[in-house]
Amino acid sequence: MQNDIVEQNKEIISVGELNRSAKYLLEDAFANIAVIGEISNMSRPSSGHIYFTLKDEDGAIGCAMWRSQASKLNFRPEDGDKCILKGQVSLYPATGRYQLMVKSIEQAGSGNLMHQFEQLKKKLDSEGLFDLSKKLSIPQSPKHIGVITSSSTAAFQDILSTIQRRAPSAQVSLSPAVVQGDTAPNTIIHALNRILKFNENNQDNPIDLVLLSRGGGSIEDLWCFNNESLAREIASFSIPTISGVGHEIDFTICDFVSDMRAPTPTASAEIATEFYFKAMDRINELHIDLKRSLINSFKTQKQKLEFLRSKIRSPLVILREQNQRIDSYELQLKQNIKISFNQNKQKLNLLNIRFKEKSPSAYIQELNIKLGNIKNMIQKEIKSCLNRNLIFVQEYEKNLEILNPLSILDRGYSIIQNQSGKSIKSNADVKIGENLTARLNKGFIDIEVKNKKDAL
Repeated sequence: MQNDIVEQNKEIISVGELNRSAKYLLEDAFANIAVIGEISNMSRPSSGHIYFTLKDEDGAIGCAMWRSQASKLNFRPEDGDKCILKGQVSLYPATGRYQLMVKSIEQAGSGNLMHQFEQLKKKLDSEGLFDLSKKLSIPQSPKHIGVITSSSTAAFQDILSTIQRRAPSAQVSLSPAVVQGDTAPNTIIHALNRILKFNENNQDNPIDLVLLSRGGGSIEDLWCFNNESLAREIASFSIPTISGVGHEIDFTICDFVSDMRAPTPTASAEIATEFYFKAMDRINELHIDLKRSLINSFKTQKQKLEFLRSKIRSPLVILREQNQRIDSYELQLKQNIKISFNQNKQKLNLLNIRFKEKSPSAYIQELNIKLGNIKNMIQKEIKSCLNRNLIFVQEYEKNLEILNPLSILDRGYSIIQNQSGKSIKSNADVKIGENLTARLNKGFIDIEVKNKKDAL
């Protein structure tokens, strides 16, 4: 909306646009406020809405309350009533009338609670109970958090769930107290003293932060937190205390005497666990950064590996082809040996049969000689086949060595490269004074260009 107003300031705008801009600014700046004053000029049309003026000795403001909210009132406001109004400041664009859109009305009563509140506030402030320099520092990472509230309240459950979610390692202890009514201040004081006694008996695990909490309500519901004795007890309390009483618009004396005020009970738990929460976020960020760094490093190394692999692709293909041929010869040799073995086995079986039929020793001896000859032939054939394959492999190794681009370095040649790794093919590729690297058969040397000459 601020941007819209800036744009409007660059040109002439209509009255309606001006009023609408003012309306948005008012509603944004005063979205939820409480105002005390005297009602006058009460008007109740048939629509069910009510319109009136709220005034005091210093000023007046027009007020409107829609039927949906007016129907919830538990009393009938009249002229002269002193009341506390909660609502939103707005502006009616059609007339440019500044007004308060009322959401709720509470009677200030004959005792005038707000007046008592202000009187006590001024008294304690003058005594220095609100002095910021006297307040204790809230521990950055409390290990043991004490909570003073009623165990049956939703506020206590909200605090527990918030601490468990944001700082599961923190210990929480409840010092129960009544948080509404005339007896509430004394029970809260007893709850404070109970925590002090606990710390005396548990010095190895003391409570290092106290949350004083209660959910929202009317000024009467929260009045126990405006008790003078309770306020003095909190102001002198030796353990840092956060007051989280009511909603954001609710203020009590306990808020001012505590070491810190939180707008809600949940907010008090969030303040107490802020360090843990930020630390966990930071750990998660570092985990993500580390994971991203490892992935990027892995990708970089993989790209380098792929690049190096592409450089030796052709020799690798040739080597694979030779391996396939060797495998083929090996399979063929095994097959020939198996066939020869089966053939000779058949012959041997046949001879055994004949031997059994005739069984002459001379014939057996002759057959043994033939069998030995066949065995020698097989061995020679195997040896010859292996030698042939060995010759093939040696020839392929020689061919691979010849094809190796680095083998030429054995004859005294070198590869000259610039700082970017590019090979130098001509004196036009270098400059006088440029540093180069010469790759030798064994190692590298750094050289500097002193002069350039053309080939004869």
